[in-house]
Amino acid sequence: MMMKTTTTILFTILCVSLFQFTASAQKQEVLLIGTFHFANPNLDAIKTERFDVLAAKPQQELENIAEKIKAFNPDQIFVEWPENKQAGLDSLYQMYKAGTYNQYINTKYQHTKQFASFKEDETFQLAFRAGKKANLKTIYGIDYNIDMPFDTVMNAIQSAKQTQLKNEIDSVIQTNGAATNHKRKTMGLTDLILDLNTEASRNQNAGFYLQSINRAGSRENFAGAYSVSEWYRRNLYMYALVQKITQPADKRIVILLGAGHISLIKQFIALENRFKIVELKDIL
Repeated sequence: MMMKTTTTILFTILCVSLFQFTASAQKQEVLLIGTFHFANPNLDAIKTERFDVLAAKPQQELENIAEKIKAFNPDQIFVEWPENKQAGLDSLYQMYKAGTYNQYINTKYQHTKQFASFKEDETFQLAFRAGKKANLKTIYGIDYNIDMPFDTVMNAIQSAKQTQLKNEIDSVIQTNGAATNHKRKTMGLTDLILDLNTEASRNQNAGFYLQSINRAGSRENFAGAYSVSEWYRRNLYMYALVQKITQPADKRIVILLGAGHISLIKQFIALENRFKIVELKDIL
């Protein structure tokens, strides 16, 4: 009886171990790429100087990164584009693949505020470039825009007389802005992107919301916590679209978003334990 019980236990352990090994072996790979916004709309609290992504050297670097993404052989690429405007993204991507994108943008948007975005944004400069090289039919937009007015948080801080907290936030904004501008003057595009994808950079980005913004407001006012929860909600919605669109047959996917989004997306991936994370530095 003891022999039979021991054998059953050993068999169960072996089955569990084999299941875990098989599940691990079958994990889909996800290449995470966090970027700054190439078109630099300066809509964030931290104001930064423009980086000329259209210059010759950055263009060469983008070609190299796109070739490396092609070699990664992705089945899907996800970008920071409104999920409810997929049809527009599809149309632009088809023009890009056909070689008529720039002509269309120059004709339709040259004298508008949108022109710089259509010419410089990472969706078109990197995702479209890599998608075309990888012969992908579609680039998927997964952004779910949620209004997060920074002024509301700052007003709550002022009303609660949280002077120290305000000084902390102002200091972070000033320090990070200066550091970012210095890097953009002294580093190439590839190094800038790699720098944004370090663990330290991601932790600093995600940590700011909890360390500072979450504390905003009096004990009866949760403007700060609400703002942080909306930030998490936006990213959860984005990740939900990745989960829904990615099919079992997809072996490798790319998620290309603003670096702040990637810092949370990586946390979600770790908790779900569905994907094997691949970093940009691993393929360059």
